Amino acid sequence: MKKKKFTLEVPGNAKEILLHTCCAPCSSAIIECLMQHDIRPTIYYCNPNIYPLEEYNIRKNECSRYAQSLGLDIIDADYNHEAWRCTVQGLEGEPERGGRCLQCFKMRLLDTALYAHENGFSVITTTLASSRWKSLEQINQAGRYAVENYPDVIWWDQNWRKGGLSERRIAIIKEYGFYNQQYCGCEFSMRKEESPSL
Repeated sequence: MKKKKFTLEVPGNAKEILLHTCCAPCSSAIIECLMQHDIRPTIYYCNPNIYPLEEYNIRKNECSRYAQSLGLDIIDADYNHEAWRCTVQGLEGEPERGGRCLQCFKMRLLDTALYAHENGFSVITTTLASSRWKSLEQINQAGRYAVENYPDVIWWDQNWRKGGLSERRIAIIKEYGFYNQQYCGCEFSMRKEESPSL
């Protein structure tokens, strides 16, 4: 592992966090950075938005492979794409970074916050904040919303685009030969004009 790039300030100086993870490419450098700072992430794979199921499983398996290589725990949340479709109903035509994305983030991070509350994690954060194709404002809005009803859980609004993590991510993707998806995840993000490589 490379040396520390920047200093992380975890709320409450927590040494263990619940890390909502969207995929291995987005999470790899973040996980490495956390471990370099003596912070142990438990990976929470909650992505009912991903379509089709085969795509979901490929991404989940890549996350699992990386977690296992580092001796980390990974939690596989239930895949309920129909529930996700109900959550974003009426927002199907929204562009990326629009209202559909905000509702999607809220659903996934609310599930993460509930798991943290039920399993003794005091801090949650997400690898969604590493992608330049996502709105940090929306992610943080969703994160704050997610912990509103759980006073024992804190939303950590870390900007994971800093500290050279984007460059390190590229190196780890090559090192592990990760599957690198070409669209965000849901069927509505598969539209060609809106599907740059993540």
